Amino acid sequence: MADRHPLFMPLILVGGLIFGFGLGFSHMARPEVVLDFLQFEDLGLPFVMFGGAAVTGLAYFLGPKLLGRPPITGRSFERRLKSFDRNVLVGGAIFGAGWGLSGICPGAAYASLGIGNVTILWALAGMFVGAYVQGLWRSRSDAADPAATSAD
Repeated sequence: MADRHPLFMPLILVGGLIFGFGLGFSHMARPEVVLDFLQFEDLGLPFVMFGGAAVTGLAYFLGPKLLGRPPITGRSFERRLKSFDRNVLVGGAIFGAGWGLSGICPGAAYASLGIGNVTILWALAGMFVGAYVQGLWRSRSDAADPAATSAD
């Protein structure tokens, strides 16, 4: 971490603040709006997601051409590819079920706190407990079969 630019962490904070404000402004930090989307009653969520994907796509397309390297990290622009395996499928299904039941994903849950939704603490507690249990399960399965570990 010593090789990072001094502005790295402040820019991460600023990016998170912009992300949270955008979620709050677009009402995507309200679980009822997300649940309405999942029931095909409000189709605003795809437009918000498309806006984020468009900005990311432009950054990944134009960044290497204009800058040659990221100005803050100095590393090369590249995508991190993850192989599609059983863990990705099962984890995605569990994440999707939790998102559908609670109406909120982790990033939007934190933004939901910012708009005063304190009942979202139940969903956040569930996310932390679920992540902790998965970590315990994975560490035990990795200890039992060290050859089965994969680089994440």
